[in-house]
Amino acid sequence: MEIIVTGANGFLGKYIVKALVNKNNLKSLSRTSGDYQVSLENEVPNFEQKFDLVVHAAGKAHSIPSTAEEKQQFHDVNVLGTLNFLKGFEKVGLPEQFVFISSISVYGQEYGIEITEEYQLKAKDAYGLSKIEAEVLVMEWCKKYNVVCTILRLPLLVGKNPPGNLGAMIKAIDKGYYFNIGGGKARKSMVLAEDVASFIPKVAAIGGTYNLTDGINPDFKELSRVISKQRNKKMPFNLPLFIAKIMGYTGDLLGDKAPINSSKIKKITSDLTFDDSKARELLGWNPKSVLDYLKNNNL
Repeated sequence: MEIIVTGANGFLGKYIVKALVNKNNLKSLSRTSGDYQVSLENEVPNFEQKFDLVVHAAGKAHSIPSTAEEKQQFHDVNVLGTLNFLKGFEKVGLPEQFVFISSISVYGQEYGIEITEEYQLKAKDAYGLSKIEAEVLVMEWCKKYNVVCTILRLPLLVGKNPPGNLGAMIKAIDKGYYFNIGGGKARKSMVLAEDVASFIPKVAAIGGTYNLTDGINPDFKELSRVISKQRNKKMPFNLPLFIAKIMGYTGDLLGDKAPINSSKIKKITSDLTFDDSKARELLGWNPKSVLDYLKNNNL
């Protein structure tokens, strides 16, 4: 197959390239390296060939914007970038399959259990809104041109040198200042990047919108203990919930400058899990356990 992958140098992108490169003619697109070096938010790419499969994994990652300009970047990169990317295929020939890497952030939930793909998209933050807009763009474009469309909504990704919250947890454990709150009982959905990558060839031919998780949804206590043991660090201590709540109330009084507040405490101590039974039942999604992976791999 003729394949193109955006964000090929990103955390997930590297796994995708590894999973797809064998027996395929694979091209990559990114800002500064690869076969096509393009800033998608600024220009429409000029492709030299038609592709069978497109995997759009590039985008501005989830972070908390501190300025209006940073908020705008989510729209520019994730929405305008996707629009320009799609326009590029209209000039050279349409693909047969299009896979868009989205996020569970589109649901806009800070807590909830076994949220399905049918749940209303309620994101209000700049990142979540940009992912919703990009999803709509891709789905409408694919429908217009009769391209098989796949949307993968992913939770926290796990693998070697992970970014985001897991990377921050590992760093804190290494430095000895990580702690759990209220026993670390809150469960969060996560998934191995390599499992997502290996699933793409199967799902791309079928299409649809899917949550992907490891189905186990480990809690913070399990996660932090496994990582600490693997890295030969002392087990994290536990901060009683009532003390954390007092810290949260204090943060509420201090305002925006406070590093913690009641809302953040509630988010940290609440379950947020997603239902991946659609992918399991329709396509045989059978991922590995994140905890088992962490036990056997030093991140």
